[in-house]
Amino acid sequence: MTRVMIQDLRAARYCLAGVRPWFLRHGLDWQAFLDGGIDVETLRATGDALVEPVILQAEARASMMPEASVGR
Repeated sequence: MTRVMIQDLRAARYCLAGVRPWFLRHGLDWQAFLDGGIDVETLRATGDALVEPVILQAEARASMMPEASVGR
């Protein structure tokens, strides 16, 4: 499951000063997001189309990460 991280917001060129109140309006925990990110499904559940560019950034980042070795 892909998690959106703070670097994904930055890569999407979102203003962090605007994102923090957005989290509050949607009942999401800003500090928890900063500490460990947020699931893509949680963001999509808000119904806000503004999450899609950030999700695309997160998915692109995740696709570039090497897979964990099986059996290690």
